[in-house]
Amino acid sequence: MSSINKLPQITVSFWVMKICATTLGETAGDLLAQTMKVGYAISSAILLGFFFVTLAVQLFSKKYNPVIYWTVILATSTAGTTMSDFMDRTLGLGYATGSLILISLLVFTLIIWKTKEKSLSVTDILTKRGEIFYWTAILISNTLGTALGDFLADNSGLGFSGGAFLIGSLLLVIIFAYFFTKISHIILFWLAFVLTRPFGATFGDLLTKPLDKGGLNFGTIGSSGILFGILMILVIIEIRKKSKNAQ
Repeated sequence: MSSINKLPQITVSFWVMKICATTLGETAGDLLAQTMKVGYAISSAILLGFFFVTLAVQLFSKKYNPVIYWTVILATSTAGTTMSDFMDRTLGLGYATGSLILISLLVFTLIIWKTKEKSLSVTDILTKRGEIFYWTAILISNTLGTALGDFLADNSGLGFSGGAFLIGSLLLVIIFAYFFTKISHIILFWLAFVLTRPFGATFGDLLTKPLDKGGLNFGTIGSSGILFGILMILVIIEIRKKSKNAQ
């Protein structure tokens, strides 16, 4: 069965939910690994296990379900946060090296996906293999986003707000290109998808970090609770919209 109905429409609402989910993933991942002192390695194993479980549910579902879909997105975001921190901090690779490795993995995944499926479409995926490529690319891009976000916040001299401003500006350029250029919308989607992760990561840092480090000092618990509530409201709106369209 075609999986086209298992994916959401790419609208403004999609991108708002994406940014919210990735920001929540940043704060929730830090909550488990740092605040609860579970550690990056064990946290990554736990969250990867959660990702595979949610992915299995998504793959075997027959139609688009907002709760399932956004749970998988959230799982890729939380797992991506701890995996990036494990690579960059525990293994000592550093943000630049970690980002380079992840960029290479993402490009490799997209090339193989294009070769096997003849398309990188995110609205018309017709095979389970295509779905797996789709979610693999999302997991890698969310992991990459954490590394890029941390690099901008910690090593670039821009700080949390400066990093978020830079990524936000790049996203505005992509929006301009979407409406006023002939650049492939698929290419622009993946650029935006990658960039919304570091935007979420830097925004998450802005929410959680103390005031003397340029943050707003909400902490991981408070920020995670606020973001979870916002995401749930948006998911409920999406469910109601889907139900109304089905009538």
